[in-house]
Amino acid sequence: MPGVLITTEVLRDAPGKHVELLEAGGFDIRFAAKCLLLTEEDVLEAAQGFVAIIAGSEPYTDRVLASLPALRIISRNGVGYDQIDVPAATRRGIAVTITPEGNHQAVAEHTLALMLAVARSVVPGAVDARGGNWRRLSISIPLRGRTLGIVGLGRIGRSVAARAAAFGMRLCAHEANPDREFAHQYGVELLALDALLARSDFVTLHTPMVPETRELINARTLNLMKRGSVLINTARGGLINERDLLEALTSGHLAGAGLDVLAIEPPSPDHPLIALENVVVSAHVAALDEQAVNDMATGAAQNILDILAGNWPANGLLNPDVKDAWKA
Repeated sequence: MPGVLITTEVLRDAPGKHVELLEAGGFDIRFAAKCLLLTEEDVLEAAQGFVAIIAGSEPYTDRVLASLPALRIISRNGVGYDQIDVPAATRRGIAVTITPEGNHQAVAEHTLALMLAVARSVVPGAVDARGGNWRRLSISIPLRGRTLGIVGLGRIGRSVAARAAAFGMRLCAHEANPDREFAHQYGVELLALDALLARSDFVTLHTPMVPETRELINARTLNLMKRGSVLINTARGGLINERDLLEALTSGHLAGAGLDVLAIEPPSPDHPLIALENVVVSAHVAALDEQAVNDMATGAAQNILDILAGNWPANGLLNPDVKDAWKA
């Protein structure tokens, strides 16, 4: 019986439609002994002999892929794929898929949660109240009437825009290939990045982590942002130069930041950004609400079944060139 390995911690031993689909397809489902913060060595040890993997954020480098001759499909339980060497997978005839329809609404909701938490000092206020200090903090930053700059107007960025519009925010976005019909519908002004940063009261990042976007937010771009503005990142930690962000926050140039991702995860306990009262940090959980987890897992399982049945997914196949060398 062919095996499917699941490496995602939130799916460990969890029932659901993804399990039903794979079992009905005749697959033996196994879980990696370690499903959190896997290294290359962990993947090499766990993945031997499996035809497909429902993958988390662990590394699939050329070295790893070369040592997994049975592997045919890496089905990401999510949308980020910066840890997968997609060209190496293509050369080895390994299909790589993501679940683009699974988590965009969950991430959008978490983005708004971080915006509100920072703007209204929710976390320090809750800590004070719990400690018996009924301190009325400084006046909050309103969302209504303020400008939200969205860097990346893909599925997540559009979901954020729709929700921010309901808060009465003005919207602008930076996107290389924008959905102009959507932008017109929601009144999203399309701008170059520098213009967006200078215009916005809140900036939220929803762009992929690729070489061109590494440390997109740095001393130069932070200096373009309005004094007293807020930065939100639910995409990838490497989009931000954290030293430069720390300086912008401690100098008072930025009013605050909401970060679901950091450059190195998990961070050290003494990470300087975590210690700041005007920063709200969550542990890379934006996509992990009940519905999104179920939808992503089901989509990842369905991608495996479709490909092995000779039906290529309409959305989410990252390396269509693999079709030329595919052997099911």
